[in-house]
Order: sequence, then structure tokens, then C-alpha cells
Amino acid sequence: MTIIGVSFDSAAKNAAFKASDNFAFALWSDLGRELALYYGAATTKTQGAADRVTVVLDDSGTQVLTYSAFMVNNNLTSHPASVLADCKTLLGL
Repeated sequence: MTIIGVSFDSAAKNAAFKASDNFAFALWSDLGRELALYYGAATTKTQGAADRVTVVLDDSGTQVLTYSAFMVNNNLTSHPASVLADCKTLLGL
């Protein structure tokens, strides 16, 4: 499994943020908002900050699970465990 975070910040700013918090996953820059627009984390190219959404893709890049900003923001503490449980269910674990 690969985990990737995406933000509207520059690559340099993301690298510094990742290093300061010792993240174990990649942090990509989406300066043009293309990924955010595609996956529903933004509604315009001028949106100041991305909405928090979670998207799970399979190995072929097909979207298999989506958690809206409402679902993520209202369950910040339990959301990671919910995603993991859903992934285990999908994989039959």
C-alpha cells in the first residue's frame, strides 16, 4: 500500500513540513489544483486550501473508496481506523 498526501503548497514547503513532522509517506504538491479538482477536494482552481478528502485507489488506479470532506472532518480522530477497516474488508482480511 502506498500513502500519499497532497496539498496546494510548493514542493519545498511540503518537504520541510514532512521533515519537521517525520511523515512516513510522500507529500505531493498540487499547485494547479488538478488532483484536487479531479477528486473533489476543490471546486475551483483558485480555492485557497483543499478540502480534506480521502480517496483509495487500487493497484490499477481505479477509485475504490471515497470519503467526502464532511465524512473526514466530522470524524478526524476515528477516520484513519475507519479507512483501514474498510480496506481490510475490501481485501478480505
